Amino acid sequence: MVEPVKRSRRYDSPRRREQAEATRRAILDAAGSLFVRDGYAPTTMAAIAADAHVSAKTVYLAFESKSGVLRALWHLLLRGDAEDLPVGERTWYREVLEERDPARQLQLNARNARRVKERAGPLLGVIRSAAAVDADAAALWDRIGSEFLANQRVIVESLAAKGALRPELDVDRATDVLWMLNHPDVWLLLIGRGWTPEEFERWFAGASCSELLR
Repeated sequence: MVEPVKRSRRYDSPRRREQAEATRRAILDAAGSLFVRDGYAPTTMAAIAADAHVSAKTVYLAFESKSGVLRALWHLLLRGDAEDLPVGERTWYREVLEERDPARQLQLNARNARRVKERAGPLLGVIRSAAAVDADAAALWDRIGSEFLANQRVIVESLAAKGALRPELDVDRATDVLWMLNHPDVWLLLIGRGWTPEEFERWFAGASCSELLR
């Protein structure tokens, strides 16, 4: 009689998942500090591992490559937590779309823009600089711009549905305007000139209302 082959069970537990997530977060925190301090190109996977107090193999298993670390770090800072939920489904983004008053919608959008850029502002500068010399960073920078454009378009479509847009603006042109005002380059330029995040929020909200609303 042939005995059935025993299959090994994959051991899993909440504690193991918590440990894995803690390790992943430590790697991302270390990478963020190094990217901002030293730049993307000079930072090595070995340096990230050393700062996170893990092996280089652990970093590669978790993220595969340095560009994988950069993408994961951007997603974490953009969303504000490790939950795998896109921006379009986040409560803070849905709040903008569900607001009935157009001016208040744009004020909430400016609030969200400030919060995201406060979290991710230093990394945005890293990605923008790295894009000039690294193909993966360039692709990520392009994706960031495209996603900002798509998210701002949804807000503009909501304004258009309310009849709130200035009569000379169609959805495409209004989206371009809102996207430009909210673009990471604008944030980096103004913060570089000494603006505070609060000053950016007030300016962005006011400029959005002035340029888009009747």
